[in-house]
Amino acid sequence: MAEPLKNHFDEAVVRRIGAMLRSVHPGFPERRFVADATKGLGRLELVDRARHVATAMRRALPADFDEAARIIVASLGPTLDRTEGFGMAVFLYLPHVIFVAENGLDHFEASMAAQHALTRRFTAEFSIRAFLERDPARTLARLRDWARDPDVHVRRLVSEGTRPRLPWAPRLRSFQRDPRPVLELLELLRDDPEPYVRRSVANNLNDIGKDDPELLIEVCTRWARRAPAERMGLIQHALRWLVKSGDRRALRVLGFEGGDKVRVAGRIRPRRIRVGESCAIELSLENRARAAQAVVVDLAVHFIKADGRARAKVFKVRSLRLAPGEKATIAKAISFAQRTTRRHHPGRHRIEALVNGRAVRVGHVDVVGG
Repeated sequence: MAEPLKNHFDEAVVRRIGAMLRSVHPGFPERRFVADATKGLGRLELVDRARHVATAMRRALPADFDEAARIIVASLGPTLDRTEGFGMAVFLYLPHVIFVAENGLDHFEASMAAQHALTRRFTAEFSIRAFLERDPARTLARLRDWARDPDVHVRRLVSEGTRPRLPWAPRLRSFQRDPRPVLELLELLRDDPEPYVRRSVANNLNDIGKDDPELLIEVCTRWARRAPAERMGLIQHALRWLVKSGDRRALRVLGFEGGDKVRVAGRIRPRRIRVGESCAIELSLENRARAAQAVVVDLAVHFIKADGRARAKVFKVRSLRLAPGEKATIAKAISFAQRTTRRHHPGRHRIEALVNGRAVRVGHVDVVGG
């Protein structure tokens, strides 16, 4: 079993933070800070540990926020030289961004400077949200400037920090209701040269689409006109939730239109399994149209829940292009093993093929108790 993430944020990390702060501010009470920050640390989860350390930082640093922020920035290590593979090392700075979010709201310029520095070493996507809530106009204006920053991590902060549904963070309710200010920023980043930034833009759009699918379709349709391959990749990633839901408008944006003349037949083996086992689904496709057909094929398995009701989960299978009269066979295994994220229950599980969003009944598998 993997070690919990919180265990990587321990007394050694606290001591390192204390030493870094004292190296640039000799008056920093390092011993008192370490004792304060480690007291009760082991009982807390990851984010609460970081918040606990941030509180100890507030008690140990100068009361003047601008001075405290200057010390924090001066203590930081080197900037990131890549966009992936950081592991847990960068979480050293999680208390620093919490410190800024909880203490810097009335000190806009000092806080922006601190977050600009921190996001080049970790990320300020969590702290910037507090400023978007408190002072949206000034914060959005600053993010517009940062969308042209030469540092890739600063540009990514613009798109990642404004995600309405950012994981591990409170939702930005105002942007869920009206995402237009966010879309203005994403327009600036849609053709960013770094895949790291474009993927963040796509994730933001995907968030927006969960609240306003019509708007997401409109934006992606417009962006797809004469789009280079890199932007089309962004659009495909942005539409993934709608595509997985079988939304035919989203599929049309990606070029998967029609498919009604693609004949689908399926076979399920075995038809009766126990919880913990798997079944194999084989689909035979035949294009009966006079023109080639671009199709995306998914599987919808209607899993039986604990209350006896069925709820569909969609599995990606394959995208392909069929010439007139061409046939193809594709297969997918579906596991009914128990997982922490999905519990299985006995019952008849209906299975459908989704061809460009069109549902075609394949059959069912009977699942009995393990």
